[in-house]
Amino acid sequence: MANTGRLSERTYPGETKVPARTGVTPPCGADSSGVAQIPLQRGRAAGLNMPGRFEREGREIVDDGWGSLDDLPLLKTEVQVEAARRIITRNESPDISFDRSINPYRGCEHGCIYCFARPSHAYMGLSPGLDFETKLFAKPNAAELLARELSAPGYKVKTIAIGTNTDPYQPIERRMRIMREVLEVLQRARHPVGIVTKSALILRDLDILSDMAADGLVKVALSVTTLDRKLARALEPRAATPPRRLEAVRALSEAGIPTSVMLAPLIPALNDEEIERILEAAHDHGAREAGYILLRLPMEVSPLFRDWLLRNYPDRYRRVMSVLKSMRGGKDYDAEWGKRMRGEGPYAVQIGKRFELAAKRLGLNHRRKRLRDDLFIPPLKGAVQLNLF
Repeated sequence: MANTGRLSERTYPGETKVPARTGVTPPCGADSSGVAQIPLQRGRAAGLNMPGRFEREGREIVDDGWGSLDDLPLLKTEVQVEAARRIITRNESPDISFDRSINPYRGCEHGCIYCFARPSHAYMGLSPGLDFETKLFAKPNAAELLARELSAPGYKVKTIAIGTNTDPYQPIERRMRIMREVLEVLQRARHPVGIVTKSALILRDLDILSDMAADGLVKVALSVTTLDRKLARALEPRAATPPRRLEAVRALSEAGIPTSVMLAPLIPALNDEEIERILEAAHDHGAREAGYILLRLPMEVSPLFRDWLLRNYPDRYRRVMSVLKSMRGGKDYDAEWGKRMRGEGPYAVQIGKRFELAAKRLGLNHRRKRLRDDLFIPPLKGAVQLNLF
């Protein structure tokens, strides 16, 4: 019989089928029921591409028995332009320190398997799995929208957070430069901004950041999840290596920019043993503040992380999930405000104490940097409405 090279599909109306991955690890390329997976993509963390939760149908690629899946081409990153209408997003969450943020991109090529922003791709009719890493949306009109919104009558200045959802310095920023344009608007307006990233590309904008830091208008947090290169490459396949992130911390600090390190996420029984070592390395490279966030597995992130854990650390699977559930009230995730960031229970308390003791010993968080909001100059160009007097 000739190899037809065709792929068959299964449809599940009204539901998303997620492979059950318990017990013995299935053979390569198949889940526990024998259904073939998408072949693992080099430089991609997700091994699944399940439909978003709003889709009426779900489709699974199934091997026809002739090795057809091996013939599929490698996934390339696709970027679409999103014609955004607004760029500042507001929130009223009581357990985060900002009430507004900017996201220049949807999706993130860094491909961090644990990213809690993955479920947002379902709003675009796409998968929180591989689609989130490969089908990206850029907002090239972000700077123009920002200038207009900052000029709106009655606008009240508060720190804008950037990088709290998807990374503004992900690889496509190198050529699109949307983040730099946004910073230029904030620089001219003397508007405070806090940036979170795991990319050394932020050093490209050192000129702008240094100027803003001189007036107390910017602070930066580098996310450092692990010092283990192998673990980092599996968790965050297209992000900067841990040494490059620490060097970015040093360069930013030496340029006079207040810099902190975020241990985010802490994954029990996988990287929490590194708390003290990461904080020591951060301090040695010039960071003077630090924070942490417990692993969060909302919606589709849970099956994606479980699948990743079984593929990369099958010997730790039961331990990691057991401890995590003990911190989440017996569930993979608890979205309750006040609990979602740190968890609860004895293990969560232990992590918190270890972090606090190490930070205190190193002199971290002794003085929290507060940004100024009294230098704001509304950008008049492109304003929604100009004052006549």
